[in-house]
Amino acid sequence: MNLSLEWAPDPYILVLTGAGLLIALVAWLPLALKRLPLSLPIVCIGLGAAIFALPAVTLRPLPMHHPEIAERFSEFVVIIALMGAGLKIDRVFGFRPWSVSWRLIAITMPLGIVAITLIAGLWIGLSWTVALLLGASLAPTDPVLAADVQVGPPKTGEEDEVRFGLTSEAGLNDGFAFPFVHLAIVLWAASRTGEPWLREWLTYNVVWEIAAGTAAGYGIGRLFGWLTFHVPAKTKLAKTGDGLIALSATFVSYGFSEIIHCYGFLAVFVTALTFRHANRDHDFQVHMHELTEQIERIAMMVLLLLFGGAIVSGLLAPLGWRDVVAVLAILLVIRPVTGLLGLLGHRADWSERLTLAFFGIRGVGSVYYLAYGLNHMDGVPDTERLWAIVGLVILVSILMHGLTVTPIMRQLDRIQGRDPDADDATPPPGLQGPAQHR
Repeated sequence: MNLSLEWAPDPYILVLTGAGLLIALVAWLPLALKRLPLSLPIVCIGLGAAIFALPAVTLRPLPMHHPEIAERFSEFVVIIALMGAGLKIDRVFGFRPWSVSWRLIAITMPLGIVAITLIAGLWIGLSWTVALLLGASLAPTDPVLAADVQVGPPKTGEEDEVRFGLTSEAGLNDGFAFPFVHLAIVLWAASRTGEPWLREWLTYNVVWEIAAGTAAGYGIGRLFGWLTFHVPAKTKLAKTGDGLIALSATFVSYGFSEIIHCYGFLAVFVTALTFRHANRDHDFQVHMHELTEQIERIAMMVLLLLFGGAIVSGLLAPLGWRDVVAVLAILLVIRPVTGLLGLLGHRADWSERLTLAFFGIRGVGSVYYLAYGLNHMDGVPDTERLWAIVGLVILVSILMHGLTVTPIMRQLDRIQGRDPDADDATPPPGLQGPAQHR
C-alpha cells in the first residue's frame, strides 16, 4: 500500500500553532528582556517584518488598504490599555495630587498639537486641516506602548512622580486629543459646504462629549464597583475572583459612551479610576489588572506584528527627506521642549522633569486617530504619505524609547534610592511579564 504524505499543512493548523507560539512569546519575552536595553515592541516588529517578508506570505497589512480594520483594531487595543492603566493607579484622584497630569494635558499636549501642525503645514506642505489632523494624531502619549514607563500593578507601591505622570497622561490625553481630531474633521467638511462650524464644535465636540464622557465613565465605574464590592456578600462579583469583570466594564463603558455620542476613551479611563476607588485595597483589583494586561499584551503583539509586516510591505516608501526631518523634530525637539514647558514650576527635580519630557511615546493611539480622521474625511489627498509619516514616528519612537527605557528608568530608581536589582524588587511596571506581588 502506497502512503502519500501531504506536506502542505492546513492554514487553520498553521494559525493555531502560530497563536500558541505568540502567547508563549508574550509570556516569556518580557522576563528575558527585563534587564536588557531592548523592549518587547521592538522584538514584535522584528518578528512581524521577518514573517511578512517570507515569499509564502502574500498578505500586505497596509493600513491605507484596510482603513476600517486599522481603526477598529487599534481602537480595541487602546480601550483595553486604558482600563489597565486606570486600574493600576494607586494615587487618589484630585486636582493637587494629579498636578503633573494636568500640566501635561493642559499645556504640553496643546503646545504639541500646535507645533506639529505648524511643521506639517509650513515644512511638509500639507493643507492646514490635514496638518491639524496629523498634529492631533501625533501629540498624545500612547497608553499601549508607554506601558514600560508606567506605574506597577495595583498595590505594589511603584508610583513615583515620573511613572505616575506618564501613566495618567497616557490615560487622559487620548480623550482630550479627540476634540482636535474632530476640529480637523469639521473644518474639512466646512471647506466644502461653507456651513458654520464653530458653535457646534465648541458645544458638542468639546463641552458635551468631554462632560458626558466623564459622567458616563464615573456612573458606570460606580455601578460596577457596587456590583463587585458592595452588594450582599453572597452575590457580589468579587467573590468569583474572575478578572473578566474588568473586560465587561471596559466594553460597557465604551459602548454606552459611544451610544450617547461622547468620548469613549475618556469614559473608559474614568470608569477604571472609579472602579479602583470603590475598594482600593481589595485583592480583586490585582486579578482584574492581570487579566486586562494579558489581553493587552496579546492584542498589542498582534498589532505590532502587522505593523512590522506593513513596514516591509512598503509603508514608509512615500517618505521624503522633509518628512524624515519633521519626524525627528517631533520626537527629539517638540515633545521634550513642550514637556519641559508644561512642567515649569512643578515640584520635581531635573532628572524627573527630563524623563517625563523625553518619554512621550507615540504608538497605537496615533494609528487610531489618523484612521478615524481619514475615515471621516472624504477625498483627503496623499493618504499614503500621511500613513508613512505616522508609521515612521511610531517606529522611531519604539526604537528610541525602547532602547533607552531600561537604563534610564533603572538609573532613575537609583537616584531616588531604590535598588532595581534587589532580590525583593518587583519587576519594572508595564509589559514586563507576570506581576509579582509583595
